[in-house]
Amino acid sequence: MKMNRRSLLIGTAGIVLAGVSGAAAQDKEPLKIGIPTALTGPYSQLADEVKRVVEFAVEEANANGGVDGRKVEVRFLDTEAKPELARQQGEKLALDGFNILTGTIASGEALAIGPMLARWNALFVATVPKANAITGGQCQARMFRVNRLDASDAAAIGPWLKTRKETKWAIVAAGIAWGHDSGASFKKAADSNGKTIASENYPAFGSNDYAATIQKVIDSGAEGMWVALAGRDAMTFAKQAKQFGLFDKVVTGGTSFTTDGTVSVLGDTVKGVHTIINYSSTLDTPDKRKFVADWGKVYPGDAATNFQGETYIGMQVIFEAVKKAGSVKPNDVAEALAGGTFDTILGSQTMRKEDHQLVGPNFFGEVAEADGVLRPVISMTIPADVATPPPDGSCKL
Repeated sequence: MKMNRRSLLIGTAGIVLAGVSGAAAQDKEPLKIGIPTALTGPYSQLADEVKRVVEFAVEEANANGGVDGRKVEVRFLDTEAKPELARQQGEKLALDGFNILTGTIASGEALAIGPMLARWNALFVATVPKANAITGGQCQARMFRVNRLDASDAAAIGPWLKTRKETKWAIVAAGIAWGHDSGASFKKAADSNGKTIASENYPAFGSNDYAATIQKVIDSGAEGMWVALAGRDAMTFAKQAKQFGLFDKVVTGGTSFTTDGTVSVLGDTVKGVHTIINYSSTLDTPDKRKFVADWGKVYPGDAATNFQGETYIGMQVIFEAVKKAGSVKPNDVAEALAGGTFDTILGSQTMRKEDHQLVGPNFFGEVAEADGVLRPVISMTIPADVATPPPDGSCKL
């Protein structure tokens, strides 16, 4: 990535990215963003995607004079996708002044950080974690989410299942908060469409051997399989499933399983897999076209992934909220976020005041060739009012 408009400061506490442009950005208190994310471990690929787009957004903002005349700085600390470590690293960042937090990967991390935000005088914006509880029963006054939650993915599953003739399905989902949430969402969608669950499996997070799980799916007689695995787990499972011939035996769909990043590694192994698509570089909106073009100048031939698109939206929302608040104080920014409407690469979206969930569209498709490149290709769009179910009443802000 080009380095002419920024400086990298590396120390024992982590990595700090500081913009260096413009005297105007020096006159106000800087916007300090902390990123506790899984730089190592099973989700390291996802965290690398998040890190790159955060750096991109910070450089872009600072090259244009900062945010509200404020220099933007960012610091990264490794969580290994472990909830307790995420809480510890979040605290370090917040107490060191980097108290606008974002960029975690696993839902358990977000749920560990949320209850501590008021004590740390911090704010958290989720851009990847999907567990319904983040904006549901475990919501917090200073916790927000811009990406699609499990309930939103469930809203995309239903219309697809209606088109499928298979009646018996298997679930393979990560044995963590998000995986169980996603499995429950699929079961609900399957039940409402007259499907039955023949095999339900939640292998351990970070597993290296899925042979027993794959055999259970085969022995169950399932005609279809829903997979909720991500990062290294997704790639390990897909390679082993291919060896067992599982993809030839069952129709396969999933969420976070065949993302842009995993497809680029797995190639034909996952061709034809059906998938929820939360963001795609093939989407066509004016702001998104600009983002794709600007990203291409920095990363030629490397389209932004779904996690990068969603995290960029998170950065857009944070920047706009700081401008609206005229402040970087977490409480002021939280007030600007709640109920606010924000311009994003997916159009104008509103942060629901009731549960702090950004209301946006969702998409469904399959892994296929587009412009000569194998990638998740959208075949169905679910509009925002359908894709983001109303609050279930469990959030008590």
